[in-house]
Amino acid sequence: MTEQFQVDEISPSYWRVVFSNGPVNLIDPDTIDQLAALVDRIENDPALTVVVFASDKPDYFMAHWDLLADKARVAAMKPGPTGLHPYVDNLIRLSKVPVATISAIRGRARGAGSEFVLATDLRFASDRAVLGQFEVGLGAVPGGGPMARLTRLVGRGRALEILLGGDDVPAELAAAYGYVNRVLPDAELDGFVDRLARRIAAFDKVAVSGIKRLVDVASLPEDAEFGPGLAAFFATAGRPEHLPFAQELFRRGLQQADGIERDLGTAIGELRQEPAPR
Repeated sequence: MTEQFQVDEISPSYWRVVFSNGPVNLIDPDTIDQLAALVDRIENDPALTVVVFASDKPDYFMAHWDLLADKARVAAMKPGPTGLHPYVDNLIRLSKVPVATISAIRGRARGAGSEFVLATDLRFASDRAVLGQFEVGLGAVPGGGPMARLTRLVGRGRALEILLGGDDVPAELAAAYGYVNRVLPDAELDGFVDRLARRIAAFDKVAVSGIKRLVDVASLPEDAEFGPGLAAFFATAGRPEHLPFAQELFRRGLQQADGIERDLGTAIGELRQEPAPR
């Protein structure tokens, strides 16, 4: 199994984790297993204070869930420590680790990729970044908790705009809505995030983790909010009536770096509105 999360221990208190999985950085069953192990490491390191997550591909932070993944393997996965399926268990645990977590978003973070960054504490986007939850275009309810997290970040109306519209959210709009903390020129993203991470890493971990724990109490959804969303995803994803549409997306280059992935939110909306063939 190829390691998808490359950990660079810059110092005992500061790690940089780079994600790499195929041409568009898909999230798949191996990602679930490997992220669980990484969260274990983060939870149990007594010196670690801050972790930065980045991508090895400038156009794709994490594209989305692998739509060709083995559904039986995913369904058979045992619950994690929260008692929930390990996909949402990972995200819940990641959001609550006793360290500051930062996503440095360059490129596209849609679907499961968006759900990942929403589970981190701080999100900084390149001016070339694109976020979104496109699942509605495939007839599915998102499974990783964006209904709970986005609503708290951007408000009910904007959350519904993102989730029901299924469109791409460019970095500037994401920052205006509160989806990300702020947007930076692409060339400045890594330097800004590194400086902030080093600053946090220099502070006392007891103070950092104590502040985060109390902010979590005030702001994070209860664990129980996530189970129904994943159950709805399993019930709605991959229904036979949506298979022809998914096949059309694959014909147009879904999950390929230079295909429909580049403008997926726009393309899904346009294709869904095309007249049905007579």
